[in-house]
Amino acid sequence: QVQLVESGGGLVQAGGSLRLSCAASGRTFSSYHMSWFRQAPGKEREFVAAISWNGGTTYYADSVKGRFTISRVNAKNTVYLQMNSLNSEDTAVYYCAAQSIYSASWSYNAESRYGYWGQGTQVTVSA
Repeated sequence: QVQLVESGGGLVQAGGSLRLSCAASGRTFSSYHMSWFRQAPGKEREFVAAISWNGGTTYYADSVKGRFTISRVNAKNTVYLQMNSLNSEDTAVYYCAAQSIYSASWSYNAESRYGYWGQGTQVTVSA
């Protein structure tokens, strides 16, 4: 198993930046593709960004492309989400999730394929 703990959320003004971190413990971090999802009030959880086990491949939701950057440092068992040019629509609870590389082919935006989730961190963007 792998345990995930997010941090770095908070209150930021529109146009500002935040960097989220997700620290993993347990099994080998490099055995997992990692993703960020978010859930805004009254909405379903949605895919934000994903990164392959070695950092070589990344994917983004259209709504964050060009503003958010996902990265990972396997030596630190950590995945990051750098968020720039934030707006009110980015207000949500952000979750990191892990999908084993030993499962079937990677479904980077399929919530059901991620077996491990963090508790979430709140990001609030004020106008």
